[in-house]
Amino acid sequence: MTTVTVQIPADWPATEERARAVQEELRARVVRDEPGPPPGTGRVTGVDVAYDDGRDVVAAAAVVLDAATLAVVAEATAVGRISFPYVPGLLAFREIPTVLAALDALPVPRGLVVCDGYGLAHPRRFGLASHLGVLTGLPTIGVAKNPFTFTYDDPDASRGSTTPLLAGAEEVGRAVRTRDGVKPVFVSVGHRTSLDNACAHTLALASAYRLPETTRRADALCRAALRDATAYSARPSTLQRPTSRYAES
Repeated sequence: MTTVTVQIPADWPATEERARAVQEELRARVVRDEPGPPPGTGRVTGVDVAYDDGRDVVAAAAVVLDAATLAVVAEATAVGRISFPYVPGLLAFREIPTVLAALDALPVPRGLVVCDGYGLAHPRRFGLASHLGVLTGLPTIGVAKNPFTFTYDDPDASRGSTTPLLAGAEEVGRAVRTRDGVKPVFVSVGHRTSLDNACAHTLALASAYRLPETTRRADALCRAALRDATAYSARPSTLQRPTSRYAES
């Protein structure tokens, strides 16, 4: 497995004002009229991040699965400094550099990318899944554990039941019941994928647990990478801010 050390790009936004301006610019590039790849075909990639704010360290993981069998095909991690302060609605700016580095380190095609977070279901309709999709050109979806600031009616108790996730009268995603009688997850479109397809992918990937297997595996991997990184963070040569986007460690 490849691990890279991330450099924060020199022009990365340093203020809320600049980050919001970047969001507005990139949001116009989101593609919403493509269906995306069929569920259960090709490959699908999960990405997730873990933080240690006290040590100023973030770790990202990208795990590629065979979409039909859910077997792991490849995985990669990236570790670096946190690239933006915590600001609700701007969390992607804390995560994107390390997530991109982990994706770039994968030795195989990524297919659909599943983010542990939001896409269209975002106050400015441009969450991590949309941001990542626009920057990479890959089809992306967001599968979140909670509904953020949006409202929904509880789906029927049976697996596969859905209800709209709403911002007023606007449907920004769906609550999807992935296990009988278990709390739903919250699915939204990121880039180059329809909402129907995003929900179908989520169900195909959550055959045994509430969360998609992509998210479960990426979560475990990024937590392990963070533990490894912080165990050695006292060393002067570890996790220094590089001068280029990332370098092989």
